[in-house]
Amino acid sequence: MKREGYISWEEYFMGVALLAACRSKDPNTQVGACIVGADNIILSTGYNGFPCGCSDDEFSWERTGEDTKYQYVVHAELNAVLNANGKSLKGARIYVALFPCNECAKAIIQSGIKEIVYLSDKYADSLSTLASKRMLDAAGVKYRRLRTDMKKLTLDFEVER
Repeated sequence: MKREGYISWEEYFMGVALLAACRSKDPNTQVGACIVGADNIILSTGYNGFPCGCSDDEFSWERTGEDTKYQYVVHAELNAVLNANGKSLKGARIYVALFPCNECAKAIIQSGIKEIVYLSDKYADSLSTLASKRMLDAAGVKYRRLRTDMKKLTLDFEVER
């Protein structure tokens, strides 16, 4: 008899996206993304952070002022697309905690990703999100909020002996 209580594919991939978000050094917002092929194989992951070679200690994490993080940070979705290193993303799904901004929507559309699964749309009324949805609709990219009863997923690093 198989084990009960295992997580669904959707919960698994969103869990990977949330785990990727834990790599972000952003003191305010941590977002992760997981791109999955039609065969349920993970093609790439990403999280919000500075580009390779740009020190997390030398670039600004500030949200206001002249020198803010917004000029430097690469969003999780774009990082995941770029981290695919040329793999075809045509027909793939992307799992992300936060609905993609208009800039990430452009990369998602251009890469051939056909579906976005997200947890939160907290900026739904922002111009960026409205533009994102307009482009995604025009390009035929589906998007939907993940519906799950799962509230928490715990990882245990203690190995049984």
